[in-house]
Amino acid sequence: MELPAFAAWILIIAGVWSLVVWPQFLRRVMKDPRARDAQGKATKFLTVHLVLVGVSMALGAATAVIGFMALLG
Repeated sequence: MELPAFAAWILIIAGVWSLVVWPQFLRRVMKDPRARDAQGKATKFLTVHLVLVGVSMALGAATAVIGFMALLG
């Protein structure tokens, strides 16, 4: 299956967007007082957000790679 160049660029842009936006979100979550308990241990709030960011960045990277592969042939 071949993708038009326009669709490949959309995938690349979406992938790069995810790789740029999610780390910024994670920095804010890490600073949130709900991220750690009184002893400094990670809370479920932090754990859930770490998983969310990790999965989203993996999907973003995969999306960008698929876009590049489609664009290059």
